[in-house]
Amino acid sequence: MNKLVECVPNFSEGRDATVIRGITAEIEAVGGVTLLDVDPGQDTNRTVVTFVGAPGAVVEAAFRAGKRAAEIIDMSEHHGSHARMGAMDVCPFVPVAGVTMADCVALARECGRRIGELGIPVYLYEHAASSPTRRNLATVRAGEYEGLEKKLADPAWKPDFGPAKHNLRAGAYIIGAREFLIAYNVNLATTEKRYADDIAYKLRERGRHKRSGNTVPFYYKGDVVLFAKDCYPCGGCDHLAKSWDALVTHYRDAHGKDLAARYAALGYPAGEVEGRPVYADGRFSQVKAIGWVVDKYRRAQISINLTDFRVAPAHAVLEAAREEAALRGITVTGSEIVGVVPFDAMRESGRYYLRRMQKSTGMPVGDVIETAVQAMGLRDVAPFETEKKVLGMPSHAGDLVCKSVSEFVDEVSRDTPAPGGGSIAALSGSIGAALAAMVANLTVGKAGFEGRYEELDDLAGKAQGIKYLLLAAVDEDTQAFNGVMDALRMPKDTPEQKTARSEALQSGYKRATEVPMQTARHCRAALDLCLLAARCGNDVMITDAAVGALVSLAGVKGAAYNARINLNSIKDADYVKRTGAEIARLVDESRKIADLVEHEVERVVNGS
Repeated sequence: MNKLVECVPNFSEGRDATVIRGITAEIEAVGGVTLLDVDPGQDTNRTVVTFVGAPGAVVEAAFRAGKRAAEIIDMSEHHGSHARMGAMDVCPFVPVAGVTMADCVALARECGRRIGELGIPVYLYEHAASSPTRRNLATVRAGEYEGLEKKLADPAWKPDFGPAKHNLRAGAYIIGAREFLIAYNVNLATTEKRYADDIAYKLRERGRHKRSGNTVPFYYKGDVVLFAKDCYPCGGCDHLAKSWDALVTHYRDAHGKDLAARYAALGYPAGEVEGRPVYADGRFSQVKAIGWVVDKYRRAQISINLTDFRVAPAHAVLEAAREEAALRGITVTGSEIVGVVPFDAMRESGRYYLRRMQKSTGMPVGDVIETAVQAMGLRDVAPFETEKKVLGMPSHAGDLVCKSVSEFVDEVSRDTPAPGGGSIAALSGSIGAALAAMVANLTVGKAGFEGRYEELDDLAGKAQGIKYLLLAAVDEDTQAFNGVMDALRMPKDTPEQKTARSEALQSGYKRATEVPMQTARHCRAALDLCLLAARCGNDVMITDAAVGALVSLAGVKGAAYNARINLNSIKDADYVKRTGAEIARLVDESRKIADLVEHEVERVVNGS
């Protein structure tokens, strides 16, 4: 899977199109980066830019944009309704695909270091924060640009990078790493904003005022419950404590949370709750939500920000919204993703709905995503084009496997050495794995197999994974052989050139050996899956499992031949011996597995 990072820098300019274009041009000039969105705001005098790309390219683009912003934005003249501290006010790095939060923390720190070297103070926030007190963006930005000079004079607020000196023009930058924020709306068959709010407040982490009395079906119609002397109701259940301290203890023990921190975040002064409303807990953490009405759609929506989709997945929030709506006699007609969504989030939603239907999750990735799109009603009010909306969608196909079958066969038949046997071996194994997945997928849900869902689902998922690895190897084998050809074309006129050419050839031959070796390993794994499919799948399809085993065995043997021929050109005796032994083992094991599959087939075909 390609590594993909999102970056969402906010710039303190939303009115001058020339300035905005000057910044975004720096981003677009970096290869490997795609500019997704530019959202200027007149009142806020702020522009939110979204771009994605490979980790290194994203850091480079963020640095260039931040540098350019410092050159063309004068913070001493800036006015706007949004809180801000610098020309590039905030710049989060967000993991999308193939990268971890730790990777994004490293990117944030690298970018911060480079910005700091320009003489701009830099603070790190969220997951990149250098201390817990700097994690919250609002805390770091407190005092804003106008209070920055005083802040920098405080040793407790020494910048993480750059000088502790006020940069009058650029201000200070806040750079960090955070989870992907999904803007997600749930569509209701009503135009009543109060109804949408009523559900939103139930879902969101902040919760709402606890009420009593007339709360069914619409909670907002009840009477607000207040803290009173000797009467401290819990917002998470019906428990009633005699004192604040007793309630804090109960909340910790029963709900595993810090009540004092919760009410502090709600703006309650420490220890001063008497006479104030009790807050009922929301159903989800990492969820912000309100209700609104969209005239264009002629319906109300629950407008939701999922600030960590791994904690609160879209499908879980949607199903809770459906439950809450049903209690109020309201229909959820579908939902909407605003902007883009990570592949991982959509895949998990697709898997959730497939599992709920007792369908196999081991389907091609496009099918899994389409299941999520349909189950969540993502085309209810607006188009949903997967290739544009889903970030990090894996591309398993190279130039060769993107060809039609006839084009691929023609390419193999030409008077060129690649694609050749190595690519064909990988293709054979991928087809074998695909057949194993097919048997599992066609068996799931059939009468007599009700108790084997988990086993069959696991088999199909593993087979899909092997299939994609071997499809990638079709092109990798050709690319590896091209490395040998490049080395053969190197000059050999001088002793130095001969040495360089010899080293390149040895490296090329090892690479050309490792690719078919990996193919053989994957084909060996495909054989295991074909045997499992033959044993636990529907007997009606056992011959499909058998064909899968045959082509997977051909993949092992074909890849082994390609590896062995390359070993003849490698001078590293230990490597040759070690690899040769592994080849022999793989071929021997694969033959035995294929024999076991044949035994299963004969058992069924002969009716024994």
